[in-house]
Amino acid sequence: MDELMTVARPTPLSDAMLADLPEGVARPAYDRARLTPGIVHIGLGNFHRAHQAWYTHRLMQQGLAQDWAILGAGVRPYDAAMRDRLLAQDCLTTLIELSPDHRSAEVTGAMIDYLPIEDGNGALIRAMADPAIRIVALTVTEGGYYIDPATGGLDTTHPDIAHDAAHPDVPRTAFGAMVAALGLRRAAGLGPFTGMSCDNLRGNGAILRQVVVGLARLTDQGLADWIEAEGAFPNSMVDCIVPATGPAELALVREMGIADAAPVTHENYRQWVIEDAFCAGRPDWDRVGATFTDDVHGYEMMKIRILNAGHQVLANAGELLSVPTIADCMAHPAISAMFRKVQTEEILPYVAAVPGTAPADYLSLIERRFANPAIRDTVRRVAFDGSSRHPGFVLPILRDALAAGGPVQGLALVEALWARMCAGTREDGSAIEANDPAWPDLVAAARAARDRPQAWLEQAAIYGPLAAEPRFAEAFAGWLALLAETGTGATLEAYLQGR
Repeated sequence: MDELMTVARPTPLSDAMLADLPEGVARPAYDRARLTPGIVHIGLGNFHRAHQAWYTHRLMQQGLAQDWAILGAGVRPYDAAMRDRLLAQDCLTTLIELSPDHRSAEVTGAMIDYLPIEDGNGALIRAMADPAIRIVALTVTEGGYYIDPATGGLDTTHPDIAHDAAHPDVPRTAFGAMVAALGLRRAAGLGPFTGMSCDNLRGNGAILRQVVVGLARLTDQGLADWIEAEGAFPNSMVDCIVPATGPAELALVREMGIADAAPVTHENYRQWVIEDAFCAGRPDWDRVGATFTDDVHGYEMMKIRILNAGHQVLANAGELLSVPTIADCMAHPAISAMFRKVQTEEILPYVAAVPGTAPADYLSLIERRFANPAIRDTVRRVAFDGSSRHPGFVLPILRDALAAGGPVQGLALVEALWARMCAGTREDGSAIEANDPAWPDLVAAARAARDRPQAWLEQAAIYGPLAAEPRFAEAFAGWLALLAETGTGATLEAYLQGR
């Protein structure tokens, strides 16, 4: 049964109206006027507000972390719309938890301001240079770190990075702004802030360090050495399924009695594992469920390979068969059976246990979470930016499987389904709209692969040497041909029957 009754007249979300929220809606018990900032968060989307900001809010509910409030930030023009929506409601957020059998709402208040979005990022630089800011955190997506796929290092040829190297005082990127702020702190005799990536990248802290230090080296060797020696970039693993907000979510929050222009729905599960390596202090997030450890790698490996790669196993098949959500994919007999077969035969063998959790048990947890019908997580959202997600989540497993001499038929099918999806039409003939920053290139490669499957694998930035691996290339070509000949449903059945 729902914990909240439908309310006819929604209450506008603001500090002044917190006391008038419907009964049953949790709200800040702390005085938000007394909060002071300690964190700047760049890339303030739904995930941050349902995850990192929630942990900070829960500390504040205990009377702790009052000097760790969050300043939201963005570096792209489209961030301005979110800024306007949040400032209009005093940066409050309604979080709606959706379990299979109930829903509940909580208004959180750990964020107290949203910095202006402007060319040159002056306001952001000034905020990060303030000694009160001790952590700068980011959720800028897996593909937002300017990594050169050929070298694994900073892509110094990218126009944004080239701009920031040539104009370090008026940078375009979040990383350029971080370097500029760290330069100001060093010049003022202050210590650095901790840079904390909260994106789904293996070794995300090490990647952030590499980008920030690498960019600094393009303009100031001394600053780069100082950041390398004095800064901190902890690795972390983050986990919570947070769908995008659309008309249904906006209607839901109004039904619950709250007029919130930017509500967030989420599942009833969170996990945050953080390397305990901070250079300027940190909130005690472990008091509210986070795990601090000196070894994040095992946790992130389990999560990225089973959950994130698992999302890619499901999403393209779902898109091709017009299955709208991940929960619907789990209810689809062939898609869910394919998911379990790929996981158990070709993913779990390359995942080690972590304290208290075996890979098979984690897979069972993920299956339950994915199957939650209350979470309307669309296959379109999950399939977005496959050109970053497949190289980041799926292909490392494929490389391990090839090196171990293990089976790769299932992983090759996953890649063939992605290629078939990027051809731009579903099985019912409807068009698939652009869903990747590299969509035109993907479409061209997918259509060329109809006659020559290797054309898809020759996308060097994605597959690199994998294109020359005969076991993978032959399996991929076979599945792609079968998809063209018999369709997605029949191909899934062929895989499940071991053909």
